[in-house]
Amino acid sequence: MPKHWLVKSEPFKYSFERLALDKKTTWDGVRNFEARNNLRAMKRGDLLLFYHSNEGKAVVGVAKVAREAYPDETAEEGDWSVVDVSPVKSLALPVSLETIRGEKALAQMQLLRRSRLSVVPVTPEEFAKILELGRTKL
Repeated sequence: MPKHWLVKSEPFKYSFERLALDKKTTWDGVRNFEARNNLRAMKRGDLLLFYHSNEGKAVVGVAKVAREAYPDETAEEGDWSVVDVSPVKSLALPVSLETIRGEKALAQMQLLRRSRLSVVPVTPEEFAKILELGRTKL
């Protein structure tokens, strides 16, 4: 059974639309130990909610892990990891941070509780609720 995660990217740096065009990317540049450990826990086929941070502040798509964690070659020092991700589907309706905050079923979501982290786990129930709010079926 695949696990679920949420990954954040500022759309001006790397948007979901860009991922859809590229078909695959390396998720690099993570420099927080907890987020790095989350990357390392990902398995091929795990599903990712793609969240646009700063601009937009909304879940806009679903991606999946295409390659499990390996060393981050962009790191000048330290023990950092990356995963490769590929697009699955855009959400029919972006799910804004405001909507997530207002949804009782999502009150414990790590996006809200660990807001500074760029990679957080998502429960199957939270994942399903985001898809429902985004009017999207996989």
